[in-house]
Amino acid sequence: MQGKICLITGGSRGIGRAAAIELAGMGATVVIVARDAARGEAVVAEIEAKTGRPAGMLLADLSSLEEVRKLAGEFRARYDRLDVLVNNAGAVFSRRSITVDGFERTFALNHLAYFLLTNLLTDLLRSNAPARVVNVSSDAHQGAVLDFDDLQIEHKYTGFRAYGRSKLANILFTYELARRLEGTGVTANCLHPGVVSTGFNKNNGILMRVGMTLARPFFISPEKGAQTIVYLASSPEVNGVTGEYFINCTTTTSSPPSYDDEAARRLWEISACLTGLSRS
Repeated sequence: MQGKICLITGGSRGIGRAAAIELAGMGATVVIVARDAARGEAVVAEIEAKTGRPAGMLLADLSSLEEVRKLAGEFRARYDRLDVLVNNAGAVFSRRSITVDGFERTFALNHLAYFLLTNLLTDLLRSNAPARVVNVSSDAHQGAVLDFDDLQIEHKYTGFRAYGRSKLANILFTYELARRLEGTGVTANCLHPGVVSTGFNKNNGILMRVGMTLARPFFISPEKGAQTIVYLASSPEVNGVTGEYFINCTTTTSSPPSYDDEAARRLWEISACLTGLSRS
């Protein structure tokens, strides 16, 4: 990883932070994306202290398309190459809410941010090929099916239904991205990190916070959860491997709906329209 630049969203906590520290320790220059400046700066200081490597931090609320575009622009202004993009930032929301762009928040943060940021930086990845895109999905996609007539779940919303569909969208996006990047030297893979002990889901009220705390002994550590991210970002064993779903650093079959090529193409076209890429 010497000389390589890695951009990691959701890099200020949990598996994103753990992956950033590990990749920096392998010689990469790591740039994390954070929502909170103080938290992000603390993680940058931690990376530099533990690894002796310089690190960077960019601020963005990835549920906002404007801020995703600003993030891509700021990254370009500071760095002239990108070797690994890790799309990791995500959340579950027990109550349906709307972003500044008018989108359901889970869909916007967990899927549209992946889609838009990757497309805005694809040319940098291609110009530095071989390069890699690593999308953090989840086995929560099992059992989920996209409803294109209600993609943002205006009817019968539940937090975990929205989350599961967004994680299915991550996989469909990954497989379609791999097809579109075939022959460019840029690979795209996705993964389930495991059930990890992080701050995830603690934004949904005191009962959920208590429940997550009680369940913590059954969860794996962020460092263990980050292992497959690090593997896909760095390992020579996956050189040229693309369009795959991984668990525990091993290729695994995702759900049957995730292999629906027509759904993947349709999701791509809708996402391009919603993010303005189809007009740019």
